[in-house]
Amino acid sequence: MKTARVRKLTGMVMFGLTSLCTLITVSSLFFILGYLLWHGLASINWAFFTQVPKPPGEVGGGMANAIVGSIELILLATLMGVPVGFLAGVYLSEFGGERFSFVIRFTTDLLNGVPSIVVGILAWALVVVPLGHFSLFAGAVALSVIFIPIAVRTTEQFLQDVPQSLREASLALGAPKWKTIASVVVPAALGPLGTGMLLAVARIAGETAPLLFTSFSNSFWNLSPSRPAASLPVTIFEYAISPYADWHRQAWAAGLVLLALVLLLNVSARILMSTRYGYRG
Repeated sequence: MKTARVRKLTGMVMFGLTSLCTLITVSSLFFILGYLLWHGLASINWAFFTQVPKPPGEVGGGMANAIVGSIELILLATLMGVPVGFLAGVYLSEFGGERFSFVIRFTTDLLNGVPSIVVGILAWALVVVPLGHFSLFAGAVALSVIFIPIAVRTTEQFLQDVPQSLREASLALGAPKWKTIASVVVPAALGPLGTGMLLAVARIAGETAPLLFTSFSNSFWNLSPSRPAASLPVTIFEYAISPYADWHRQAWAAGLVLLALVLLLNVSARILMSTRYGYRG
């Protein structure tokens, strides 16, 4: 009887502690979001999305070039990272042996844990130094290095979740293994695979440190991969540490826009994740 009361009391205490920790976590999140909304919404206007920055000290201007630059960086990094991450994930799931697959998984997990600033230094040494200047291409290379480990592991996991019976049925009908993978396994996991790629894009969308060493920044429009390019994370950093009140205002607006972008990517990933496995050949 005494033991039952102790267990019940312990359960109530632990439930209270976990509820309190959950409340603190959720309250902190809503406080950050609310604070950002309060300052960001008041600073967003049409000029923010259509104009380039004004010279230091002048009021007005916008971050249109940084928005376009971020889109360019993300698209280019995704184009670099998706093929490598997807094919490596397919290899680990469908072809990999024990030893070599272990090495790839360990390397991927290790790379996933490397600080982003170290990735930036690596891209600076391998791309910026040989080229002799900062560039949008160098920034995309740095972001793709961050993108690939996430794409590899999510692709492997989602392909392994496809029922083995689908593979066996295709092989039993005489289809070779490569055709089974291409026409049965991958289509069955298409929705979750898209989720994994979107999560990887959301991961690189807010990176700042690698871009400081690679794409750097630019106060003008740039559509050339060989020239420095502005991006929202770097521009936020530059504006936040500046002595100009108007730049601080625009930094809040840029932070809200970047948060909305990441939120949109995560919501899209959730929607795709709700797609159940099933052959859609």
